[in-house]
Order: sequence, then C-alpha cells, then structure tokens
Amino acid sequence: MPQGKNFYDVLGVSRDASDKDIKTAFRKLAQKYHPDAGGDEAKFKEISEAYETLSDAKKRKEYDQLLMFGGMPGAGGAGGYTYTGGAGAGWGDIFDSILRGEGAFGSDWGQGFGGGMGGMGGAAGARARSRKGSDLSLTVDVTAEDAFRGVTHKVTYRIPSTGEQQTITVSVPAGAVDGGKLRYKRRGEYGAGGGERGDLVVTTHVEEHPLFKRKGADVNMDLPISIYEAALGCQVDVPTPGGATVRLKVPAGTQTGKTFRFKDMGAPDVKHRGRNGALLVKIVVQTPSRLSDQERESLESLLEADQRDYREKVDRFRAKM
Repeated sequence: MPQGKNFYDVLGVSRDASDKDIKTAFRKLAQKYHPDAGGDEAKFKEISEAYETLSDAKKRKEYDQLLMFGGMPGAGGAGGYTYTGGAGAGWGDIFDSILRGEGAFGSDWGQGFGGGMGGMGGAAGARARSRKGSDLSLTVDVTAEDAFRGVTHKVTYRIPSTGEQQTITVSVPAGAVDGGKLRYKRRGEYGAGGGERGDLVVTTHVEEHPLFKRKGADVNMDLPISIYEAALGCQVDVPTPGGATVRLKVPAGTQTGKTFRFKDMGAPDVKHRGRNGALLVKIVVQTPSRLSDQERESLESLLEADQRDYREKVDRFRAKM
C-alpha cells in the first residue's frame, strides 16, 4: 500500500463515514477487485484488511486512537498501518496496550522510538492477523432418479460479508445419498488479513423413491405377490434402479420376508468408483381382502382338505402351560 494511506483512504471514505457508507464502499471495491472476477488479489486483500477493522466498532475506535498519534513511526505518514513494533508486536499487542490504558505503543513509549519501541522497522507484523474465512453451507434437492445416475445443478448463494451473489455448478455424483456432503475449496466466506477463503459445503437432500429404499449403495424393494403365486411359484419382471429389468423366479411355497439378492444391480457406490451395490427384493405375500363366492367356496374346500399342522410348535407350548 502506498505510504501515507490509512484504512479510510483505502476504502475511499471519510473518517466520519457511517457503518453503512463503509459497507457500501467495501462491496463496490470487493466486486471490482475480487480475484475470481479477474481483479487484483493484492488490492483485494488490502481493502479486506481495511474493512475488517472499520466494520468492527471496537477495532475502529482503537484504530482511530492510533491515528491521533499522527501515524505510526516508520509507516510512511499519518495513519500508516503496514508496520509492527519490535519483539513481534502487532495489531493485537497495540490494541491490548490501548485497553490497558498504556497508550497505543505501551507504557514505555515515552522512552523514545529507538528504546521504548524496541527498534520498530519490520512491516510483516503490522498487517491484521491472517484468518481463514468461515465455511458456508447450502442444501441441494435431488430426485431419487437423479441421485442414482448423477446430475449437475447451478446454484446461487450469498457471501454474508459483502452481500454479493455467487454462482457455482454443483456436480452431484451418481449414487449420491441423502445427507451426503460435497466440499468446494475456497468458495466460502472471505478471509481476513490476507487469509484464504473458507469452503462451500453442499449437502444433498435426496427425495424418497416410491419403490426403492436406499441403504448406502444397496437398494431394497418390496415385491408383492398373491397367495396363489406364493403357493404355486411364479416369475416376475423386476425393475432396477439403473433402468434395466431382471426376471425373478419365485419358487413354490415362498413365504413373506424371503429376500432375493441381485449383485451389482443397486446404486453406484460413491465411495468406490466403478462399483454398484446390490438390489435386495423382499417378497410380501398379500392376502385378498375380499373374495367372490366362487373363491370362497374353493378356498373352503381346500381348507377342509388340508391336513397340515401349521401351529404345531404353538400348540405344543400351550399344552405345557
């Protein structure tokens, strides 16, 4: 920064500027000099440092007190801030000194610049302490079908410190799960004191599918069959998450809860590229709630002819009671 300039000069506002004026000035400059928009990174860091101090009432008050001294020795004029005291003193030390009532330069300031200031000359410590920007987060809604095959979404979000809108294309991977997180480096809040930006964390919210239920890369589904199909056996064409169809042979006498596993027919595994989970098909035998007269007569005849003891274990236990 050119010598003799202070934070107010950097933002182009007067020393009695309101908080609104300071914020407005920073937004305009940030949009102009932001590196992502092809601006000057050094200039952007400079205005960020200025805003970091002047937007905070406490820091601004302390900074104004520093300016009352007519500028820090060796900083190149009134209000210069690219300077640190000896023994590693920086902004934090100076502010602490003010709060202790010892003045901006400590209780030994009166001894002279050469002695009390410990030989001030280093420029590195005068900049505000570097701090990485905070992470920002947002949620992207994804249909179950898009989660199976992958999809891209263009989303716009706001940077809290500047109010600017930024747009990013989110690539939701095939096999995305509900609650999964995608991290985009240096797309979050701006850092302070030259610190790097935080990250943008995108959480995927996957809508429920009417047929398939996810458990990681494995996919579960219930397959209803009639009591007649369960008793006699049948063949059923079953859809898969990938859009294909597999034929399931249900053996005669299959009971509710019987599960058939189709390897690699589930969802893509986001943790292991190139792999798929399994499709697990659970049989659900459905009993008709209404019967025609003919069906009732047929079933009653079958019931009378059936000599099997389906409750043998239950009856044996009850007999011991």
